[in-house]
Amino acid sequence: MYAQHLSQSGKMFVTLAGAMSTAELGLSLAEMIRMDKVHGICCTGANLEEDVYNLVAHDHYERVPHYRHLSPEQELDLLHRHLNRVTDTCIPEEEAMRRIEHVVMEYWYEADSTGRRYFPHEFLYQVLRDSKLKQFYQIDPKDSWMVAAAEKNLPVFVPGWEDSTLGNMYAAQILKGSVKNVTTIRSGVEYMTELAKWYLELTAKHSLGFFQIGGGIAGDFPICVVPMLHQDLRIEGIPLWSYFCQISDSTTSYGSYSGAVPNEKITWGKLGPNTPRFIIESDATIVAPLIFAYVLGW
Repeated sequence: MYAQHLSQSGKMFVTLAGAMSTAELGLSLAEMIRMDKVHGICCTGANLEEDVYNLVAHDHYERVPHYRHLSPEQELDLLHRHLNRVTDTCIPEEEAMRRIEHVVMEYWYEADSTGRRYFPHEFLYQVLRDSKLKQFYQIDPKDSWMVAAAEKNLPVFVPGWEDSTLGNMYAAQILKGSVKNVTTIRSGVEYMTELAKWYLELTAKHSLGFFQIGGGIAGDFPICVVPMLHQDLRIEGIPLWSYFCQISDSTTSYGSYSGAVPNEKITWGKLGPNTPRFIIESDATIVAPLIFAYVLGW
């Protein structure tokens, strides 16, 4: 039902939590972006960078299908081999993380020395557009959602970017003194102000639905833009999200990663009583590609 509703509705905003980029959601999400089915994305810093890691280091990843049964000693062996495990997939530090670090660091230095400031995704957009990593591509770039997003200049919002590998690397450069101004990378509060401006401009002409994959900050941050505009800025007539769908494999509760059920969002002024609402309790790595495939007519 949701996939059918989605295919017939207006604009769509997607949020990415968990490790969807390492799960290679780009295989379907990139085409959604190219076909103008996705009009904005909010994601964690991990999802932002891990799509690019996969782009340049895919062949160096190691799969661990028996990951549930690894002993602490086996986990330590992965650490010594510089393999960072995400569920059943190990990301190689040198070929993925350090490769990106060495390139994007030069963009940080250049911006810092010239007094320019950019958001985290804008730095990666610059790297991708300048083809600085093209020699290292190990998958077809059409399967990278970040490549598609950079080509479309898609609005992307990354709250809590500091909680990512590149965020840690940036903090290290500040501590070393290699980057002088911590504000060279624009902040999460600035992401919210940009989201508010974008939301107002887009919803003046179009309806905008909310498709949340997973829980946490990737979904909690952007959905709050509506009550912020209405309750804090006192702007009348702010359009609510035109629909809401969430995929999560966790039943909602106080301690659940999945966050609030859709009805609860009505009390916060994020959704209305007549807003179409859907919650799918399943594995997003299976469900999200199926929904995207339906929308794309695959």
